[in-house]
Amino acid sequence: MTYLCHTVVHSRSRKFGRYSAARRANRAFGTIRAYITLLLLFSLMHPSQALAANPDQDAALAGSRQRIEKLDYRMTGRLTRVEGNGKRTNYKFVAKAHWFPDGLRLLCEISGPGSEKTSLLLHMSVTGNVTIEAALPGEKTATTLPFERWNDRLVGTDFSYEDMVENQFFWKHQENLPPEKYGARDCLVLKSNSSSQDRTYYDSVTSWIDRGILYPVHVVKTLRGTGEQKEFIYYGLREIGGVWSATKVEAKLQGKPGSSILVIEGGSGKANLGRKDFELSKFSAQGEKAK
Repeated sequence: MTYLCHTVVHSRSRKFGRYSAARRANRAFGTIRAYITLLLLFSLMHPSQALAANPDQDAALAGSRQRIEKLDYRMTGRLTRVEGNGKRTNYKFVAKAHWFPDGLRLLCEISGPGSEKTSLLLHMSVTGNVTIEAALPGEKTATTLPFERWNDRLVGTDFSYEDMVENQFFWKHQENLPPEKYGARDCLVLKSNSSSQDRTYYDSVTSWIDRGILYPVHVVKTLRGTGEQKEFIYYGLREIGGVWSATKVEAKLQGKPGSSILVIEGGSGKANLGRKDFELSKFSAQGEKAK
């Protein structure tokens, strides 16, 4: 209103003022229309920047990171490979994990039917970078597992070495997808996209995260290059001492027969672990004594 009032007063002070004022008003309104048009085009081309972020969707990433950053557990269970014909091969699975100031450490041991044993120490930094040390069957000492082997089947199952940690939530590129139902659960959907700087065999990981408890119920990982997908389904979600966990995780390569199942049989969600608990050589020695 101030601008229009100024135009009227100014038009009375000059000859032909009303015609100049009209031209100025047309130019002003033309500029406003052009500006509004640019804003509309920008919002169509960049909807994520033009619209405010969805707080619920942001919670999916923040909640997933916080859950991992609070890990402090010991667990025992079994890892089973189920063939397409129903044949089962069972392995004993023992693991412990703790988040330290420099990231997550996870130590696990898998014992096969014939007493062969695989021991792993995984370290994930606060930025999602992963290193893996392994003591494989027939080897007396642990060595760094080369990246070329990260996608190998862990003791012949559908889980790979890299699948032992959820580093995708710490990648830089995260994309919020529209919420969906997975079964009876209302889920936030988060797509984590890897970059060339991320050491991973996966191009992307899409997670269906229960809106109420912020825990994944379904995950699909897409391999780089081939586009092959691996599906993970989480069963028996439960809360113990304020910590949510799954009692069973099933992994399956889409389009291929069979699957692999990790079942949690016992453990503690508050194990009070320290750095001394993550020495691979001592963990292997304890396993030898227990046999």
